[in-house]
Amino acid sequence: MTYLLLSLPFLLGAAALWGWRRHAYAAQGKVTAIVAAVLLTLTVVFDNLMVAAGLVEYDGANNLGIYLGLIPVEDLFYTVFVCLVISALWPGEVS
Repeated sequence: MTYLLLSLPFLLGAAALWGWRRHAYAAQGKVTAIVAAVLLTLTVVFDNLMVAAGLVEYDGANNLGIYLGLIPVEDLFYTVFVCLVISALWPGEVS
C-alpha cells in the first residue's frame, strides 16, 4: 500500500470536517492557512534534517516520487491532516 492510499481517507475526512466547521468563526480560513504555512515549513526543514542525518528512510516504491529536498511530498500529509482537524475542532471566537 502506498503512502497516498494510506493517507487519503484521513485527509478527505479532515477536509470534510474542516469544511463543515469552517463557518464557526470568520477568521478560521486565514488562521488555518497561517498555521499550515508555519507547520509545513517546519516539517520540511526538520524532516529533511532527519533524513540527512540517517534517522529516517523512505521506500521509493511506496511514494509518488515527488520530493521536497530529501522527503517525499506524502510526508506533509500528516501535517495537513493535523492543521485541518485542529482548526475544525477549535471552539471558535471567544467573547
